[in-house]
Amino acid sequence: MIHSHTRCELGEGAFWHPKRAEFFWFDILSHRFYGEGRHWDWDEPVSAAGWIDLDRLLVASASALWVLHLGTGHRHRVQDLEADRPDTRSNDGKADPWGGFWIGTMGRKAEAGQGAIYRWYGGELRRLHGGITIPNAICFDAPARVGYFADTAAQTVFRQSLDPATGWPVGELQVFLDLTDQGLFPDGATVDAEGRLWLAQWGASRVACYGPDAGYLGEERFPATQISCPAFGGVDMTELFATSALEGMDEEARADEPHGGKTFRRTARLNDQPVRGVPEPAVVLQG
Repeated sequence: MIHSHTRCELGEGAFWHPKRAEFFWFDILSHRFYGEGRHWDWDEPVSAAGWIDLDRLLVASASALWVLHLGTGHRHRVQDLEADRPDTRSNDGKADPWGGFWIGTMGRKAEAGQGAIYRWYGGELRRLHGGITIPNAICFDAPARVGYFADTAAQTVFRQSLDPATGWPVGELQVFLDLTDQGLFPDGATVDAEGRLWLAQWGASRVACYGPDAGYLGEERFPATQISCPAFGGVDMTELFATSALEGMDEEARADEPHGGKTFRRTARLNDQPVRGVPEPAVVLQG
């Protein structure tokens, strides 16, 4: 089922607002943020968000974190994000179970090693990992106290243990999935109620599911090659959304793929069994 027929250059940042029962997503390269039947334009790339309360979101742009009021459209800057680096922009990001917000940055032309992973928590922005080319797959398994992120260019998903009290990383970063031998490129990701990782794979027309032990369990396929970011939603969290992208496709390829760039929605299943997601946690503002 197609959720939105709008064709995004780079659909990303899919998330379901549990208080509003509303789905949101981004077109990074078109500088646009989408909700149900409406959108907000920005003067620079925007890529990821988390919910603060019923009416406010924390939104990551190329140069900052912002609070956006959904009713009025008012926005105010709360934290610079590599504002001194016009050659970079934000990419994948997500709220964590402790009220923090993780966000990745990357070179605007995906220059090797120019990106990083940050966490904003308690009014502090801290750089966690550097040397990343295309940060993606940021998501969390709260009961297991772990977080995930990927470097798409390195074809690798990492797993990070997190402090149970604060959510800050503890211990060494571990490789969770090395997809180089399979020729697969990890993109956005989310975790279901059973702790399984649902991972979009750029160029493979699918969201693949992996167990907490990194074992492959199954997939959901979509009629677009460049599936970019999945999210669970719906009132009972049993629907799977997925954004896609046209980036890098010439006119012939775009014509040959009429659903490319659209956003999809379907009942989530794994090997014919129902799947339930986990509601996104709120971002906690200080003060």
